[in-house]
Amino acid sequence: MTPSPARAFTLLGIETSCDETAAAVVRRDADGKGTILSDIVLSQIEAHAAFGGVVPEIAARAHVEALDGVIRAALADADMRLDDLDGVAATAGPGLIGGLLVGLMTARAIAAARDLPLLPLNHLEAHALTATLTDATALPYLLLLVSGGHTQLVAVEGVGRYRRLGTTIDDALGEAFDKTAKLLGLPFPGGPNVERAAREGDPTRFALPRPLKGVPGADFSFSGLKTALRLEAEAHAPLTKKDVADLAASFQAAAIDVVADRTRSAFSSFAMIVGALPTALVAAGGVAANMALRERLTTLCRDAGIAFVAPPARLCADNAAMIAWAGAERLAAGLPPDPDCPARARWPLDADADPRVGAGRKGAKA
Repeated sequence: MTPSPARAFTLLGIETSCDETAAAVVRRDADGKGTILSDIVLSQIEAHAAFGGVVPEIAARAHVEALDGVIRAALADADMRLDDLDGVAATAGPGLIGGLLVGLMTARAIAAARDLPLLPLNHLEAHALTATLTDATALPYLLLLVSGGHTQLVAVEGVGRYRRLGTTIDDALGEAFDKTAKLLGLPFPGGPNVERAAREGDPTRFALPRPLKGVPGADFSFSGLKTALRLEAEAHAPLTKKDVADLAASFQAAAIDVVADRTRSAFSSFAMIVGALPTALVAAGGVAANMALRERLTTLCRDAGIAFVAPPARLCADNAAMIAWAGAERLAAGLPPDPDCPARARWPLDADADPRVGAGRKGAKA
């Protein structure tokens, strides 16, 4: 597609793929610079805490109740009216289908009422492009996407141009953190609480495995690590506070070792496929907020002579600013909106990549 003539775009973004109800207004200037005019995120953590994880039906109902108010707050913070917008972007997938439908149908109604372009977006693409908003990171770069539902290494060659280099063959890293927290009796959300406990623990006490470390390629596996952790926890039950801290630290150290090894391997894969080293390694997704992971990746990139970019923690988690920005980037690149795009629980970023763990009627699992 031919890029649009240089112009500014101001978009409303809506994000409801999981347990955050979010709306934001973002402006993309004609020179490509982005400005977040507002960024509202309403968390549902308290509603799901008693269940130890996100309950899809509760999440969808909470989105219905909160979304109109969150959108009004985002517009007010940006000092904008709906008529001031150039488009409405909303997450269409992947995610929990009930929540996706709430956000997408709301966006569709706003777009129809104000005769605005509707941009249903891939949540993973929004994560992939966040670094161009926060750090003006030059393309092409390597994306490490680590979240509750996805763990992937992707070559980001341009807006709408993504090639997957590696993915998890079983569990996502965020899911592994959450299940570790549940096993150790730590509260929801699991990732931040495992990280907190790990700060007080000895990462060398338990010799946990590093699945796929040293194996050619850039795929991940975390199921064996989780099993080894469970066996150690059962062998030392009942767990003391020190046991919990040491197990959390040992798990986190093993997981980060795996991520560093797989990412190092992806540097070579990237160079072979793209023809040059990446301009940067970009970490995105909720787990990218983990400070121990960021420190390890900073060292890895320094040794490789590659820049390391991690957006602010609040923009690593689910948010609507990244949705609005991705919509503006697609408009600027001349990629036409697809207003008829349905909500979809599964939506691979690299549509041409073979699924690693199979596919069903909802599409490829990874």
